[in-house]
Amino acid sequence: MASSTQRLAVKSQATLDTFQTALASLAAKYRSDEVLTAIRHIPAREAQLRPMPEWVLPELAAAYRAKGIEQLYSHQAAAAELARAGTDFVVVTPTASGKTLCYNLPVLNAVLENADTRALYLFPTKALAQDQLAELHDLAARLDDRFGVFTYDGDTPSDARKAIRERGHVILTNPDMLHTGILPHHTKWMRLFENLRYIVLDELHTYRGVFGSHLANVLRRLRRIAEFYGSRPQFICCSATIANPDELAAQLIERPVTAIEENGAPSSEKLFVFYNPPMIDRNLGIRRSYLNETTRVAKELLARKLQTIVFANSRLHTEVLLTYLQQANPPQIGAPEPIQGYRGGYLPGERREIERGLREGRVRGVVATNALELGIDIGSLDACVMAGYAGSIASTWQRAGRAGRRSGTSCAVLVASSAPLDQFIVQHPDYFFSRSPEHAYIQPDNLEILVNHLKCAAFELPIAPDERFGGVDVEQLCARLGEAGYLHRSGGNWHWVQEAYPADTVSLRSVTSDNFVIIDTKGNDRGEPEVIGEVDFSAALTTVHPKAIYLHQGQQYHVDRLDFEQRKAYVKPVDVDYYTDAIRYTQVRVLEIAEEESIAELWAAEKREITASGNKTSHRGDPAMAGLKARPSIENHSNDGFWAAKAHGDVLVRSQVIGFKKIKFFTNENVGDGKLELPENEMHTTAFWITLERPLLASLPFALSERQTGILGLLYALESMASLLLMCDRRDLGTAVRERPPSPGVETEWNEAPPSMTDLDNVKEFFEPNLYLYDAYPGGIGFSEPLYRAHDLLLRRTKEMIDACPCESGCPSCVGPAGEKSERTKEAALAILERLCAANRAASAA
Repeated sequence: MASSTQRLAVKSQATLDTFQTALASLAAKYRSDEVLTAIRHIPAREAQLRPMPEWVLPELAAAYRAKGIEQLYSHQAAAAELARAGTDFVVVTPTASGKTLCYNLPVLNAVLENADTRALYLFPTKALAQDQLAELHDLAARLDDRFGVFTYDGDTPSDARKAIRERGHVILTNPDMLHTGILPHHTKWMRLFENLRYIVLDELHTYRGVFGSHLANVLRRLRRIAEFYGSRPQFICCSATIANPDELAAQLIERPVTAIEENGAPSSEKLFVFYNPPMIDRNLGIRRSYLNETTRVAKELLARKLQTIVFANSRLHTEVLLTYLQQANPPQIGAPEPIQGYRGGYLPGERREIERGLREGRVRGVVATNALELGIDIGSLDACVMAGYAGSIASTWQRAGRAGRRSGTSCAVLVASSAPLDQFIVQHPDYFFSRSPEHAYIQPDNLEILVNHLKCAAFELPIAPDERFGGVDVEQLCARLGEAGYLHRSGGNWHWVQEAYPADTVSLRSVTSDNFVIIDTKGNDRGEPEVIGEVDFSAALTTVHPKAIYLHQGQQYHVDRLDFEQRKAYVKPVDVDYYTDAIRYTQVRVLEIAEEESIAELWAAEKREITASGNKTSHRGDPAMAGLKARPSIENHSNDGFWAAKAHGDVLVRSQVIGFKKIKFFTNENVGDGKLELPENEMHTTAFWITLERPLLASLPFALSERQTGILGLLYALESMASLLLMCDRRDLGTAVRERPPSPGVETEWNEAPPSMTDLDNVKEFFEPNLYLYDAYPGGIGFSEPLYRAHDLLLRRTKEMIDACPCESGCPSCVGPAGEKSERTKEAALAILERLCAANRAASAA
């Protein structure tokens, strides 16, 4: 035993030495601390073991023993006991910590005790469900097939579905199939619903924003149908590490939840590296292409015989990186490609073969999208390289966990792009490596979402007048739907009367069902037009407008025509070296303020501090403020306060796409533009905003154009940081600057879109601007109030991000690209932030 342990230690040290040699080679040409901004050594951890519970049936314990599992990790034992007690709970542990056993053990034990017991497992992707199916089939075979386990998704053959409904003890599916294929046909699933004891929600942290808000409503419908059939299932949830797993779980299932956060699983030694591509132009903040640098890092690791997975954030980048690495690692004559791709769009058989090749070692490297991020078993890889930040700390750790899942030393390298979030993460490694600050937010009572699911619920079962569905007035909504011809009241209950099948028109990935279909006019092999995708209404205006370049599975399509009446976009394949970025003119009108508060009366606090210290040129909290107080423009200003305010509430957003830019791939050069005349779009949503009052703006020692670009640069940075703190996609938030209204609902006239969005000389000066961060979905999705609560953290982190950027006058990594007339954008944005942050400090001190 000792010699085996020694051999493992020697092997781990050799692997560690190989990683360090590769890193030294990567940084050899540059200042190491500028390129390798963090190298964290995460030591191996011993397992915390507990005995198998006495209530586990001997045959099930024997099946696990045959798989090498004689004891449980501490979190598995805790989960098993809660499941046995009927408590709803969420397990929060890292990747490869054995979360699957937390639900399989109690569920299978219950099925073996009572053959009528049924369980429903929900996974966010079909691939993950297929992977778990293999584990359950293995256990079933060891137990003489005493229980039936089946996946039920869009790939399930129609002739097999009846047998699954009859013989399935454990059904593995996804939210989309539950929404469209099971709940509307619940009469065919009577056996499942009458005996439904467990519902498992795996990868809980993925259910946030729009998707999570939809799932909460799907679960309302599921609980409603289960109650109709006389069952009250227990919920077992599993999540990666986020700051509020119990809160998220409780919002999704609308019940109290117990959280298990102790991780008893062992972990192997890991080296985690942040790699920031070298700077090419320090003034403009331009770095070397992160895709080229990712290729270089992966080539170094593959050349040292280390099995490597490379993650990209888009299908296009996956294909580009795959091309580079396949060219650098050609196959032996007659042998298959040692480097493979893995993403959505590949056939299921292809994906299973790639997974098998990774487990068996035939595939030396794989380039993947987030399709491989979740818990699919691909064996124990040596290294993980990430091309760009994954968008959340939880997702980044999950990707890093794909290497070294079982044993042995592994390495994870995050190669940062020039995006603000990437730069903030690699410049502030402690933010990443400390306890996760990320919160997952949902808004199940968003009216657009809820009403769609209320229609589905009425189709499934009549709605009683006293029935509850979320926190809304169900009776009033049903009456409105009755007036619109969807429902009819009979015998006191509301019944669905339309012939249409409501669930079929409701996508769980968007707020509204008003989607545009994208049609390839060149079509298939027979020359027939072919539907290649769809986008929701708001996205259509920016992604499939006339003359846009639409990207689909690495192929570029030119949009020839957008048919608003038929909701169709007609495209044709092209081969160009650019993509398009829509220019949107947005205005916001405040309808109702939910909460509002002055951030602080900064100058009064500053004057009190100056008086107390007797020194007008010192500032204890922030040396950068010392020079500001000495300026006459501040000292002699008649108003006694640098005022600012924060608020959140309901807003009306009016936007219009007025043109587009052509952006060259990889260099991001602007190679052209075009004008568009598209309809205006109005949306009622929620927003958080900061008001910069006149004394604050008057104190800024900048020209008008510099002040204006500073405000816009600050908003650009605030949006980046907000998406980090909210764990959402940047596209989930919209931004706008608008003059402060006299009062809610009272607004100046809507302005016409300016002839040129880049002509700063024609921009009217903001007297007291509101900087809006609004939810980019009708009705809001729950981001505005959390931003209001965390405004001080938002301001502080945004300032840290801009401060840490080495550019001189602004770049895409901080306040946005510097323009010809905005050389002081960064300086102006920082000056505003310094005042706001000092105001927060003064308010806190008071």
